[in-house]
Amino acid sequence: MRTSRKDSPVAIFGGRSNPALARKIAESYGTTLGEVTIRDFADGEIYVRFEESIRGADLFIIQSTHPSADNWMELLLMIDAAKRASAARVTAVMPYFGYARQERKDQPRVSIAAKLTANMLTTAGVDRILTMELHAPQIQGFFDVPVDHLYGSGVLIDYLKQFDLDNFVVVAPDVGALKMARAYAQKLGVNLALIDKRRPRQNEARVMNIIGDVEGKNVVIIDDIVDTAGTLTRAARALREKGALEIMAACTHGLLSGPAYDRIEASPMERLIITDTIPLKRPSESIEVVSVAGLFSKAIRHIYTDRSVSTLFKD
Repeated sequence: MRTSRKDSPVAIFGGRSNPALARKIAESYGTTLGEVTIRDFADGEIYVRFEESIRGADLFIIQSTHPSADNWMELLLMIDAAKRASAARVTAVMPYFGYARQERKDQPRVSIAAKLTANMLTTAGVDRILTMELHAPQIQGFFDVPVDHLYGSGVLIDYLKQFDLDNFVVVAPDVGALKMARAYAQKLGVNLALIDKRRPRQNEARVMNIIGDVEGKNVVIIDDIVDTAGTLTRAARALREKGALEIMAACTHGLLSGPAYDRIEASPMERLIITDTIPLKRPSESIEVVSVAGLFSKAIRHIYTDRSVSTLFKD
């Protein structure tokens, strides 16, 4: 088995969307981020220049693509600059893949944004994608280049194990999260409950019924993304009304848009646990962050040395 690419030195660079995570990933790998200049022109256009030679390099660009759309444009320009500078291979490391929630045509006359962004990455010249917890795993099929799909459950489950699990129940906030919540329940060795809800319009959820026993139990709500926190906080109130004791939530991606912070801080939830795939807009005593830097650095090392990434998830 190959242990190094002697002809292609590894190089890790970070965009501006999540510089703290990029630095942590590089440090966990045992290196420092490469030098790159990224700045905005007066009219808002983005300028990118690599400040060191990357000719022949196995290049990893770390950039989450949460709003604004400038994060997407910045990543595309970095990929383009890298290919034009003769990098041997360019891997886009995307801890959060934006526009993944628009992955199908479920209404007339709408775009499939996830497919469009996949096309944009391929056109820019990316050779490989490394991402975490896609909202719809089938998005991997939109690419004609390899996609390595990581899961935040590993770091979140390790974090949850510090709590007393004897009286715990894992809760899926909707049917879409049921498969993920079941996996958490199995790993933690606890029971599972489901919230049946209806969503009358985007970013608005109404809790209908709780399937499972939560009375007198400590519960953790599991989901991949928390955006406006409407689903989570309604679920928390419904669980408290059904007799749940300590209520917490664990979500991989904390978009925390609009009224999310106020909703979380005013809700019955004792804590929301998220990863650092997206930087916090502001600190909150109700929000705890665990880092995925170690997992991404291991994945980068496996890609660089041509080892299987899937082995990172074998217990």
